[in-house]
Amino acid sequence: MDNASTKAPRMLYSINETVQILGVQRTTVYELIGRGELETVKIGRRTLVPADSIEAFVAGLRRAG
Repeated sequence: MDNASTKAPRMLYSINETVQILGVQRTTVYELIGRGELETVKIGRRTLVPADSIEAFVAGLRRAG
């Protein structure tokens, strides 16, 4: 059985992963979070960005553009 095909989709991304996904600077991601344009969740000391928040942000850019 192929282990890759049984993996659940990612639900949360680190700040660094969000930077890579969006192709922006780390400061920009923190600014988007501060303005409420990206949601975050805390697990312990980690700050994570839900995948659906990233998708909603990009969809909003496409509608506005």
